[in-house]
Amino acid sequence: MEATYFFDPACPFTWRTSRWLVGVAEQRGVTLRWRAFSLSILNGDNVPDQYKPMMAASSRALRLVEALRADHRDETVGAFYTELGTRTHEAGVPISDEIVVAAAEAAGVDNAKAILEDPAWDEAVRESHELGFGSAGPDIGSPVLMIEGAGRGVHGPIIDEVPDREESLAIWDAVVPLARSGAFFELKRGRR
Repeated sequence: MEATYFFDPACPFTWRTSRWLVGVAEQRGVTLRWRAFSLSILNGDNVPDQYKPMMAASSRALRLVEALRADHRDETVGAFYTELGTRTHEAGVPISDEIVVAAAEAAGVDNAKAILEDPAWDEAVRESHELGFGSAGPDIGSPVLMIEGAGRGVHGPIIDEVPDREESLAIWDAVVPLARSGAFFELKRGRR
């Protein structure tokens, strides 16, 4: 089975959900595909000044995500996101251009700086974002999960901590049939 995960690397909830998904994929034999979902595109100019440098760094990181995907390097995208999230979300440090470059180098991407600075990849990011948003939207954000056999993607699941193995698999085993159901569209509860 394949699952495509549309993500913005600046989002901490998206990061935690990705760690859940990586663990589940290993246990359930799921092939992960990684795609760009841009909170910058989603929010447009409606971003407080204090977050603009972080969003700019995230946008450049998404260029690399789509460049690697176009080169059929999903495993490298996964390694890059792991390196990036470890350096930011796990370390309690906001995403920055320097961290993005260091994460790309640690993931073995040789030409990362050129890709990160190449605006030609912005169209691929926009197309990926629109695909993810269109599959699960409206009124959604990052992440979007598309599961093989489902007609539409779903926003989430949003988790605030990675559960243990048993609970992780239970969530996956519940999400798959819900995502594949044509009748299902939302399950939500407020944050604590």
